[in-house]
Amino acid sequence: MKPLRKAIFPVAGMGTRFLPATKSVPKEMLTVVDRPVIDYAVREAVEAGCDTLIFITGRSKQAIANYFDRSPELENELEEKNKTEALEIVRNIIPSHVNCIYIRQAEPLGLGHAVHCGAPLVHPDEYFAVLLPDDLIDGYQKGALQQMNEVHERTGSSVIALEQVSWDEVSQYGVVAPKNEHQIPIELAGIVEKPKREDAPSNWTVVGRYILNGKIMQLLETTQRGAGGEIQLTDGISELLKTETILGVPFSGKRFDCGSKAGFLEANLHFGLGLLKRGGR
Repeated sequence: MKPLRKAIFPVAGMGTRFLPATKSVPKEMLTVVDRPVIDYAVREAVEAGCDTLIFITGRSKQAIANYFDRSPELENELEEKNKTEALEIVRNIIPSHVNCIYIRQAEPLGLGHAVHCGAPLVHPDEYFAVLLPDDLIDGYQKGALQQMNEVHERTGSSVIALEQVSWDEVSQYGVVAPKNEHQIPIELAGIVEKPKREDAPSNWTVVGRYILNGKIMQLLETTQRGAGGEIQLTDGISELLKTETILGVPFSGKRFDCGSKAGFLEANLHFGLGLLKRGGR
């Protein structure tokens, strides 16, 4: 089995919940303490072994590419002023062995469509990761994707991150039907996008981390629009489930919904307090 090398980051969303800030700044570039939200997801992917990062962007997302690119002018200025600590931070935003690729999503047709935009770079016989930056996860000892990759390497299966929520919240998420929810990792019997409470097969919900068989790209190509009139990744996973085992991993760590103002504020408090406890500035 090939090691996990590629990660897709769907970052084309408009971020309307954070207007007016996102009128000129991509929501993924809003900072949690001193780093953009997207940086946390990228670090998580690199920790898990990914060295090819595929960003599915929109027309107003050039700032993301600029952030992960080198800035010779800034580096020269910092070097001349002998600001060595700042220089090292700027030079090491992303490791030198990691390659960033940017693909434009021409129109917002849903998460499944965004992921499929990366199809030319994913072979049917390899697995790839998908990370949604809005789900910022402090994995404590190790990142959520690394935890998932350990299960993937042991089983050879597609893996998705799961979190149990209250029954009142299930309609906000993709929800899985477990074969046996007491056996971890959880083998999936089904998956559905944002069901009504009374229709939900469980209260195990999908978090924005996936390790998927490259064969899903072909399935997404023919996936019809589903919930919200969009092409849902959940529907592609449901089709993939017909031909292979998919496992759900309740990750160890804390998730913050940085797509909401409350979650974004909570993440800043959490990581800010952590920095203070470590004696950071």
